[in-house]
Amino acid sequence: MLRENTNDLLAFMAVARERSFTRAAARLGMSRSALSHTIRNLEERLGLRLLARTTRSVGLTEVGTRLLDTIAPRFDEIEAELVAMSSLRTKPAGTIRITATEHPTYTILWPRVSELLRQYPDIKIEIVVDYGLRDIVAERFDAGVRVGESIARDMIAVPISPALRSAVVCSPAYVARRGVPTTPQDLTEHACINMRLA
Repeated sequence: MLRENTNDLLAFMAVARERSFTRAAARLGMSRSALSHTIRNLEERLGLRLLARTTRSVGLTEVGTRLLDTIAPRFDEIEAELVAMSSLRTKPAGTIRITATEHPTYTILWPRVSELLRQYPDIKIEIVVDYGLRDIVAERFDAGVRVGESIARDMIAVPISPALRSAVVCSPAYVARRGVPTTPQDLTEHACINMRLA
């Protein structure tokens, strides 16, 4: 059935449930004659009689009963879902997907996420730990956490921690043997433990 017939079906449901054009019209906020015209048009389009009318009562035909039994649960389901969705405006719920490297996952995200989950138990957090640059929109992530220089130009970036600093450390015995490097390039001549990320 075409989309424009949805209102006609809702009108039919109201009459069928109320068993009265007068009560159904009041419930729908329309005149009794407009409601009667709507139902007549629906029956003409279907080529079927849905309601049995007398001067005293309104009843359902066999076809009308079948239509009501078919569409009413679906409309009720849609209405219930719309009501449930409107509650999301006041009560956060759903899944938040974040892609992040390992260090910020454990040092920055996890402490904040655990507090968020205590406050909003209907939220679920999914953190994917990896080191590649991801297209967070195409891969349906809500956010990505990377060090500053790894952010694509068209992304909106917001700092979530103080600036990170790197340090080179060694033991006093090593300095006594090899001397103190004075520039970063000097480190190439030293016995360093190199960490490379995939």
